[in-house]
Amino acid sequence: MTAPDHILLLAGTFEARQLAERLSSTFPGLHLTVSFAGVVRDLPDLGVPTRIGGFGGTAGLAKFLEDESVTLVIDATHPFAAQMSRNAFEACSNCRLPLLRLERPAWKPLEEDRWEPVVSIEDAVSALPSASRAFLAVGRKEISRFYPRSDIFGVARMIEPPRQPLPPQWELVLARPSSSAEEEMSLLRKRGITHLVAKNSGGERSYAKIEAARRLGLPVIMIDRPKPPWTKTSTTVADTVEKIRIVLASNRS
Repeated sequence: MTAPDHILLLAGTFEARQLAERLSSTFPGLHLTVSFAGVVRDLPDLGVPTRIGGFGGTAGLAKFLEDESVTLVIDATHPFAAQMSRNAFEACSNCRLPLLRLERPAWKPLEEDRWEPVVSIEDAVSALPSASRAFLAVGRKEISRFYPRSDIFGVARMIEPPRQPLPPQWELVLARPSSSAEEEMSLLRKRGITHLVAKNSGGERSYAKIEAARRLGLPVIMIDRPKPPWTKTSTTVADTVEKIRIVLASNRS
C-alpha cells in the first residue's frame, strides 16, 4: 500500500491557517504537518500535527524532510520571513522536492497616500525626521533597531513584549492590529502621531492602519518586502489548493 503524501506547511500567516483547514477537508487522507517558528506564543489549534521552533538552518530542514518522508513543502510564512523562505528553497532543491509558495499581494499606494518607500529597517530608522512621533508597526524582533533614535517619540504595537524594553519615554501597545480604520485613526490622533512606519505585509487584516494614515494625511515610511527565491507562487488559498492537487496527482502517476 502506498504511503500517503506528507505535506509540510511552513506557517506564519492567516492565509496559512486557512490553507491548513482547507487541506484537511479537501484531502482527508493527507498527512499534513504545520510548522510555526514560535516567535508568537499565542498560536491556534488547527487540529493537525503541529511543530513549533526552527529546524536548524537549511541542513536541519533537509534532514527533517528526509526523516519524515515529506513529499511537498508549502511556504506560507510571513512575507518578511526571508531566511526561512531561503532555507525552504535550498532544502527542497537539495532533496529534490516540490516547493510552492502562498504569498498574499503587497499593498499598493493610492493617489492620496503619502508613502516614502524604503528597502530596509535601517533605511526606515534613518528616514524618520527629528522630533517626529512615530507609530512603529514593525514587530517585536526589529523594534530595537529604532531605540538609538533618542530624538523621536515611538509608539510600538505588538502582540507580545519585545525582548529589550522600549526606551522609557516611548509607549508599548500590546494588541493585535484593529480591522477598523476609525479605531486606528483614534489611536493615531490620541498619541499625536506624525509618521507611520510599516512593513508592506499585504493582506486585509492589518490594512486599517494604512487607511487611517491616508485619511489623516500622515506620511507612511513603507518598508519593501525582501525578494524570496523564485518558485511557483499563488496569491490565494484556493489557487494554492489547486496547485497542490496537481502536484499530488503527479506524485501518484
